[in-house]
Amino acid sequence: MLLETIRIRAKITSMSKPISIAVVSASLKPTSLSRVMARHAAEALKKKGVTVDFIDLQEVSLPLCDAGSAYGNPVTLETQARFEAVDGILVAVPIYNYSINAALKNLVELTGSKWEGKVVGFLNAAGAGSSYMSVMGLANSLMLDFRCVIVPRFVYATKQAFLEDKIADATIAARIEELSKELLRFATKLKVPPAE
Repeated sequence: MLLETIRIRAKITSMSKPISIAVVSASLKPTSLSRVMARHAAEALKKKGVTVDFIDLQEVSLPLCDAGSAYGNPVTLETQARFEAVDGILVAVPIYNYSINAALKNLVELTGSKWEGKVVGFLNAAGAGSSYMSVMGLANSLMLDFRCVIVPRFVYATKQAFLEDKIADATIAARIEELSKELLRFATKLKVPPAE
């Protein structure tokens, strides 16, 4: 009876706090298209009552991972704490040379342990349509190394989907909103402690 009461209280507590999502803009380019996607997703999540922590790598001066002192850097520690505090992560990343950019790889190397068990979704911006599977290497790594749950719905957009700093393609905008909804659904389900 006591154990059941504790489980119910844990479930109520976990459900009473709003879901929090880190939206990561991984591009270092001032006129980033993936950042436009990240902003659109952040707004979609906020409209659903989600607490959003917008992590813009242009504004976070992370050291390069050296497998040593970089882990104790104050910026690294602060960024790790931001990831530890959220229920899910939505990554907006540019695709360079058929892969994610180096800034995102560095972020994962420095903070990956704080992604453990979290839901992760991907927004990708690329120059052409042939790199649509580029995040699979990172997705596999996150699943294997940090037991992340990957939302099986990526959004991939080329420059034709944008007009200046706005999304001009209604299909891409709708897909970003659908991914945001799915990420929230996964995060909500995983936040509730499983019955034992």
